[in-house]
Amino acid sequence: MTSVPELTMSRSALRSNIAAVAAQIAPSRLMLVVKDDAYRHGLEWTIDAADQVHWFGAYDVVTALRVRALRPDARVFAWALATHDEIGRAIESDVDLGVGTMDYLQRVIDTASRLGLVARVHLKIDTGLHRNGVRPEQWPAFVAAAMQAQRSGVLRVVGAWSHLSEASDADDDESADVFRTATAALRDAGADLEVEHLTASAASWWRPELRGSICRVGAFCYGIRSGDGPQIPGVVPVATLSARAERVGGEGVEVGIGSLHGLPSTLTGQPVATPGGVRSILSIGPHSSVVEGWDGAAVGDRVLIHGPGDQGEADVTALGERIDSIGEEIALRLSPRVRRTVVD
Repeated sequence: MTSVPELTMSRSALRSNIAAVAAQIAPSRLMLVVKDDAYRHGLEWTIDAADQVHWFGAYDVVTALRVRALRPDARVFAWALATHDEIGRAIESDVDLGVGTMDYLQRVIDTASRLGLVARVHLKIDTGLHRNGVRPEQWPAFVAAAMQAQRSGVLRVVGAWSHLSEASDADDDESADVFRTATAALRDAGADLEVEHLTASAASWWRPELRGSICRVGAFCYGIRSGDGPQIPGVVPVATLSARAERVGGEGVEVGIGSLHGLPSTLTGQPVATPGGVRSILSIGPHSSVVEGWDGAAVGDRVLIHGPGDQGEADVTALGERIDSIGEEIALRLSPRVRRTVVD
C-alpha cells in the first residue's frame, strides 16, 4: 500500500486568526501577506476566505496579479524588484509598488510615462536591516526625484515603509526613529501619504507603538509563531500535516512521508501524534519514515506530523527550531507531492 501525505487546512481557523490579528493591531489595518503561494497554503482559497481583508501583501508582481484577478476591489502591494514588463502590468492592474532604490524608481517612472498612466508607489527607507531600501543619506535626493515625478503626473507617492530586524527592542526602536525622520521629510516635501507601514508579524503584535496605519502580517495569520516565541493568544495553526501508516512491524510503523515530500531528515527523533499517543520518528527516508510503534497499530492509521497540537503534535515552529530554523521553512519546504485539502 502507498499513500499520499496530506496538508489539511481550515477556513474557519484562517478567518479566526485574521480576526484575532486585526483586533490586536487595531486601529491599524491588516495587510495580509500572501507570498510564496500563501506560505504554501494555497493562494486561491486563502484570498477567498480572507474576504474581510482589504490590503494584501504579495511580495512579487506575478503574485500580485493573481490576487488582483481574485479580488478586483482590494489594494495589493508588491515590493520585490520587477522587470519592465512586470512593472507595466502592475501599473495597468492598479497594483501598489514598493520602491527602495533610485534605479527602480526611475524604471517605474519610465514605464508609467511610456504607458501614459500613473504609478502608485510606497517609498522605502533602509532603517538598518539592509533589505533593499534607500540609505538615510541618500533619502533627500530619492524623495526629490519621486516628488518631481509626482508633479509631472506619472507617479503618486501614497506610502512610506520599511522592515525591522526584530533582533531586539533596542534595534527596532532605533529603526523606528530613522523611519519617523524619513517619513517626516517625505511629508515636508509635499507627499500626502495614505499609509505608513514598518512592522511585520511579531512587532505588529507586541509593539503597538511601532505600528503604522497598516501592518504587514503573514506568518501569524496562518498560525505560524515566531522562533522562540510564545503561543499567540487567539491564533492557531491553520494547517495540519499528516501521513498514513503503510506497514506495521519490525522496528516500528512505516508512514508515507519522507524527505522528498519536504520533511527534513534532520527531524529524526521528533515526536508526532499517533492513535496510540505521542511517539518519536525513528528514521526519515526519501519516501517514508519509521515511527515508534503503538498497541493496535494498523495500516491506514493517521499520524500527525504537525498541527494545532490537539493530539500532542508539534507546530511548524517547534519543528523549525529543532533544525535551528524557523516555522516558515517547514511550511515552505512541502513539495507538490503533498496533497492539499481545504476544510471548513
